[in-house]
Amino acid sequence: MTYTQVEVSTNNGICLVTLNRPDIRNALVMEMREELIDLFTGMAADESVQVVILTGEGKAFSAGGDLRTLQTVTSEAGRKRLHIGHRLIESIMNLEKPVIAAVNGAAAGAGTSIALACDVILASESAFFVQSFIKVGLVPDLGSAYLLPRLVGRQRALEMMLFGERITADQAKQMGLVNKVSEHEQLLKDAYEMAEKLAAGPGMAMGLTKKLVNRGMDGSLHELFALEGLAQGLCFESADFTEGVNAFFEKRDPAFTS
Repeated sequence: MTYTQVEVSTNNGICLVTLNRPDIRNALVMEMREELIDLFTGMAADESVQVVILTGEGKAFSAGGDLRTLQTVTSEAGRKRLHIGHRLIESIMNLEKPVIAAVNGAAAGAGTSIALACDVILASESAFFVQSFIKVGLVPDLGSAYLLPRLVGRQRALEMMLFGERITADQAKQMGLVNKVSEHEQLLKDAYEMAEKLAAGPGMAMGLTKKLVNRGMDGSLHELFALEGLAQGLCFESADFTEGVNAFFEKRDPAFTS
């Protein structure tokens, strides 16, 4: 697929994905959703990619849904639109590689949902998050009602959703919504430094760790134990495990290969 809504560049195992519609504040138009699904789905089998950084071009990370395309939407078309959005969230969460959101500006509505689907969230000091659905008479979508309470708690999530007020980057950090706040000019540098550390890690173990956490969020402890046993069995047989043990006893940094 030829990408017209996003820019993609890969170097040293790190794939930088930039939402590239600054003219509409990187709103998640249908074409962008489809391109991102294709991109994240394809990266699952792309051995040149070990870590992904997702950011936005211009002043916004993503303004979420484009209201201009929603004014005359029918119930049937709206459901189809949501289905594609759900596939996008799943493509990010199901990717067995770390995904870092570098939130460079406004993350509004579904733009916040996209960030929440990532594994680590870095935010520029000028970024803000807003669950803006209530302002236009809608409910939170693209998984926000599932993901946000698990990060910040039920009451804080409902406060964001029912009032629809902006949350600054610093407030988001205090709430547990973001991992780190960076100076605006430093945001991508900090994201790359984090990505480089992850890219040097054991890919299989990190991918399976992500899967375990995702499954553990909505399954029982008994179910998690079963999946954990399968995942750990695979890791015990991996070259990364052998290298990690050898490096530990030889008092050196491991050189993982997966």
